[in-house]
Amino acid sequence: MDPSHYCVSNKQAYVWDVDDIAKLRAHHGICGMLTGTLPRLSQQNVFLGVPLVLMPEEVVFLVEKGLACLVDDRNAHHDPEPSDLAKWDNSRLKAIEHQVALAEEERKAREHQYMAMTEEAMRKRKERERKKASSTSSPNDQSPEPAENLLANDNHDPPGASKTGVTGASYTVHITAPSSQLEWYKQSLHSFTTLASAREAGIWDYPSTPEERARCAVFRDLREKGYYLGIGMKFGGDYLVYPGDPLRYHSHFVASVIASPRTPLRPMEIVAHGRLGTGTKKSHLLCDVG
Repeated sequence: MDPSHYCVSNKQAYVWDVDDIAKLRAHHGICGMLTGTLPRLSQQNVFLGVPLVLMPEEVVFLVEKGLACLVDDRNAHHDPEPSDLAKWDNSRLKAIEHQVALAEEERKAREHQYMAMTEEAMRKRKERERKKASSTSSPNDQSPEPAENLLANDNHDPPGASKTGVTGASYTVHITAPSSQLEWYKQSLHSFTTLASAREAGIWDYPSTPEERARCAVFRDLREKGYYLGIGMKFGGDYLVYPGDPLRYHSHFVASVIASPRTPLRPMEIVAHGRLGTGTKKSHLLCDVG
């Protein structure tokens, strides 16, 4: 399986492709955290969108398994050549012309429909005037309004039409979302398949301490056992441990990572973890690397 490319900016990995997000969750058990806003959604604090931000431990796990390739997103954007800009501008103008043509066709169809409705309305109005005139007519009564005047009174322009019959059509400017579709985005020149090469390029430095290496080891062990892991900060630990996809299951454990078996652990901390686990209906795991 070819590794997926994930953009790295400020030593944080982002996933922008929804297909990659689905593959991470369905095939590799990596959930990450959605951080983008959805413009048309009211509850922005509940429903979020792309990009997906990966935990550092998730990135290390994927790269070590050969499932991820880190991309230096900043340097992958090169200055575009004049020919690239001309090609992009031509495609933009073609998209605008296509939209304007579709808008004109829609306007004509709407105008035709309006005129058909107007003719039917004039026919009904003339019929009502004729019946009214015949029922109230007398020798001294004034003659009813001629049909030509009725036609003149009902000869309104259809909605959206101007005096000249030409409207200023609006159009949408399409902005390419994936950078990989831009001619001047050179992803292959700034991709790294190992942590060592990414560290040498200066875009990634995790793990760099014993504590971080211990966290990566614990994460890898639990993930290989089939557990899904999420951020456990709200529950007083490093990870929330789920028996399956968090969309279907509640977490059963809260995991705290101890850097080494010699790391001091006060009895008060053990009591606090136990009380917190009881209050949240979760067991607390104390994990170390032997």
